[in-house]
Amino acid sequence: MNFAPYQVLSRLLPLVILLVGFPSVSAAQSEVVVGFSDHTLIAGFPDSEIIERELQRDISYRIILGALERVRGEVIPEDSARLRGDVTTITYEVSQEFTGGDVYAFYQEQLTAKDYEVLYSCGGRECGSSNYWANDIFRNRILYGPERNQYFIAFRANPALEESQYFSVYIITRVNRKIYAYIEIVEPAGTKEPEQIAVAVEIEEPQIREQLSGVAGSNFLQRLRDQGSVILPLISFQSDDALAGPVDVESLASALNSDQGLSFYVVAHLKQDGLSLQELMQRSLMRANSLRQALIAAGIDAERIEAAGVGPLAPSCANGDCEERIEIVLR
Repeated sequence: MNFAPYQVLSRLLPLVILLVGFPSVSAAQSEVVVGFSDHTLIAGFPDSEIIERELQRDISYRIILGALERVRGEVIPEDSARLRGDVTTITYEVSQEFTGGDVYAFYQEQLTAKDYEVLYSCGGRECGSSNYWANDIFRNRILYGPERNQYFIAFRANPALEESQYFSVYIITRVNRKIYAYIEIVEPAGTKEPEQIAVAVEIEEPQIREQLSGVAGSNFLQRLRDQGSVILPLISFQSDDALAGPVDVESLASALNSDQGLSFYVVAHLKQDGLSLQELMQRSLMRANSLRQALIAAGIDAERIEAAGVGPLAPSCANGDCEERIEIVLR
C-alpha cells in the first residue's frame, strides 16, 4: 500500500512534535498530534475526550496476550507477539457518569459488530498488577489504579489477511474515580491515514518573539499566584479545535511544571455576533480543550489541568479589549 503523507505547509513551525519513549517498542521518533479525532478503525467511547494521540512509524511492537507477572525483576506477560508497523496510541478520559465496565462492554460490542478476532482479554486481578500495565508496559502513570478496576482486550481486524491491523484496549478507573481508556492500533507500515497537525505560523517579528518569551518568563508563576489568573497573549485558532499562531506551548508547560503542586484551569472566552449562547459556550470549550491537550502533550499532568469555556459570560478584564482570550486560572 502507498503511504498517504501528512499535509505539511512550507515555512510553518509545528506546534507540538515531541520525541518520547513508546511502551514495549524500539526507540523511534513519535509525533504528538493536537486537535485530533478518533482513529478511523475504532471509535472512542461516546462520552469521552481525547487527551493525547501519538503516532510512531515503522517500529517493532510487542502486543500483550497474557497476564503480567514480575520474574527476576522484569515484568513479562504470560504470552505476547512481536509485530512491525505504524503504531497509533490514543488516551481517552471518560465521563464519570459511566463505569469502566460500561466502556469495556462498548469495545466488546464494537469488535463483535466488526467481526474482529479477540486474541486475549482479562478483567480485574486476573490481568495482573495495574502498576505493571501503567508503568512497565504503557509507561503512562495516569493509567495506574486498583487492580479490581482494570480491563484489557487485544484483538485483530481480519485474521485472513497476512498483514492485519491489531488493537489493544486498556481501561482503568483510578481511586479518584477518573476513568481512562488507552488504545494502541498497529497497522502495516506505510498505511497510516493522514492526520492534520496543528501548526503555528513562522515567527518573524522580533517584538512578537519578545512577547512570547514573556508568556512563560520567570515572573509568570508569581503573577499567577498573585492575581489568580493570567491572560495568555497571541493565542489564536485555525479552527476551534486547532491552535494557530506563534504559541510557545513548551515554555508555558515548563513554567507550569516548575511548581507541580499547582492545579489550574484553561479558560476560553468567546463573543461573536450572530451566534447563540450555546454555540459560544461549546466553541469556547473546544478552544480551551485544544490548548489543554497541547499542554498535556508538552508534559503537563492531565490531572492538574481542566478546560472551561465560558463564551461571553465573563466579559470584563483588566487589559482592555479581551472578548476573545485564553486565561490560565488557579484552581
